[in-house]
Amino acid sequence: MENRIAESELIINNRGAVYHLDVRPDEIASTIITVGDPDRVGAVSKHFDKIEGKFQHREFVTHTGYIGNKRLSVVSTGIGTDNIDIVLNELDALVNIDFQTRLVKPSLTSLQIIRLGTSGALQEDIPVDSFVVSSHGLGLDNLMAYYEFDSTPAERSLLEAFRGQIPLKHGGASPVIFSASTQLSELFKDGFHTGITVTCPGFYAPQGRMLRGPLSNPGLIDNLTKFNYESQRITNFEMETSAIYGLGRVLGHECLSISAIVANRIRKEFSKDGGAAVAALIEKGLSVIATL
Repeated sequence: MENRIAESELIINNRGAVYHLDVRPDEIASTIITVGDPDRVGAVSKHFDKIEGKFQHREFVTHTGYIGNKRLSVVSTGIGTDNIDIVLNELDALVNIDFQTRLVKPSLTSLQIIRLGTSGALQEDIPVDSFVVSSHGLGLDNLMAYYEFDSTPAERSLLEAFRGQIPLKHGGASPVIFSASTQLSELFKDGFHTGITVTCPGFYAPQGRMLRGPLSNPGLIDNLTKFNYESQRITNFEMETSAIYGLGRVLGHECLSISAIVANRIRKEFSKDGGAAVAALIEKGLSVIATL
């Protein structure tokens, strides 16, 4: 007997939409752009030739439409890996679970999920307002500790090198690492830096910022910057990428994270116009995404 997913586990509202996103299966495209800021959804969808639907519940805003004949959705996630857990699971449910029977579909759909976000650079030679494609997402949070997943030999070697070089002086979860979709990353090379993106569970102390609360690991930024393994280095950090890559691995989706660099933590610089940097990333990203 097939396992029916209970009402308490997958919440479907009275219009037949998944609970947090408030989107029905017919209202989501198979190519999806994620952004953190709900206001950034409109900054993406204004480039659509046609918008067929707009949906909002809490911080989750979704616009679905077309650029030419390419159907796209843009979805806001809010900040952090806990929100990514909600968004990625509900996007997967929309295409891979039959909402009438509550059974997993016999034929599964692999989504293309591309994050267009912001980030801080950890290398002096990556200037503010430039763009970074995340070759890997390295999680210093604890989300993926709740999922079973397989790592590749290359990922295991990279993670072993990271553990050997970077002392983590906090009581958090053990680091995890996932590679980007090769299929997608191959399309974003011209005009993009590439490297390992570290995902942190917060904006202040987890990213080495001290306001009034003292840091348990004051040397973290320097150690991340110095990391090197087989010519791979850590280029930036933010708060979502490793969860997107990790859940993409678990659920079978093609995922890529691209960031506009709004701060360089080594140069102690912040973009004079972060909005313009994000707008430029959206235009450059869409020029490729629309051809997928």
